[in-house]
Amino acid sequence: MYKKQKEEQVYRIGELSNLAGVTVRTIRYYEELGLLDSLERRESGHRRYTEHDLLHLKRIIQLKSYGLSLSEISEIIELSREDPTGEKRRQKLLERYREKLSEAKERRARLDAYIHELEWHIDQLENVENFLACPGEECKKCKYVEICRFAQIDK
Repeated sequence: MYKKQKEEQVYRIGELSNLAGVTVRTIRYYEELGLLDSLERRESGHRRYTEHDLLHLKRIIQLKSYGLSLSEISEIIELSREDPTGEKRRQKLLERYREKLSEAKERRARLDAYIHELEWHIDQLENVENFLACPGEECKKCKYVEICRFAQIDK
């Protein structure tokens, strides 16, 4: 009795494009860059892709969404070819993810400061009695006098 092996799903480039949410042109570009290299060609010359290719493409898309450049992604893919254990690739991914996390935290801190700045300006503008005396006379009773760059207080 022979066990029939499940045939792997095969996709045309348009199907792969739809499943991955990218354009056919993007897939061809990734092929040109060597990011996608496990494609098959049939006698007709049409490209065919496997589930593995779909997962690989989704991984590239994910890495791009994390802010990695195509050059960095290429380097990571090359590491997987050089090191069958995957350890070099894992270490490189950890390094890049840590860098991206640090960058994201810095952006968040800048964004939080910006939000705080807007919030107090809005509050100040909503509560100032005489808008035309700001800066000026209104500074004497403004709760934001210590952080306002334009506060005018006679000292």
